[in-house]
Amino acid sequence: MKFVAIASIATALLAAPAFAEGDAEAGEKEFKKCKSCHMVVDGDNEIVKGGKTGPNLFGLPGRVVGSEDFRYGKDLVSVGEAGLVWDEAEFIAYSADPKEWLKEKTGDSKAKSKMSFKLKDAEDAANIWAFLVSVSPEAGS
Repeated sequence: MKFVAIASIATALLAAPAFAEGDAEAGEKEFKKCKSCHMVVDGDNEIVKGGKTGPNLFGLPGRVVGSEDFRYGKDLVSVGEAGLVWDEAEFIAYSADPKEWLKEKTGDSKAKSKMSFKLKDAEDAANIWAFLVSVSPEAGS
């Protein structure tokens, strides 16, 4: 019986990344802070029309860092090559201070990010993450 309970808890924890703790509706509104540089586009389906300075954020949840068809900086690419995948915690930490996040992840005090914007409010970042999860390819499954 104890094994079944532990297995159930483990299964729930493994499934947790598919769910976001924030408010997707609030995140859609907060995304206005991001759309000057980022878009959310699935092929011909333009979910949020935005800029092209930053990468398309459609399908970001679960994506390998720095892997989408975009000209990322070498430091971000190296983090992805090490196998890091975007999840809520990484997104919130990166959004708060991209340069410091890269320094921590690479171990390089000279690491740089092309993203200069900082989203200081963790709740806003969690809400934006929830919005991105809600429009991700896995949202319907």
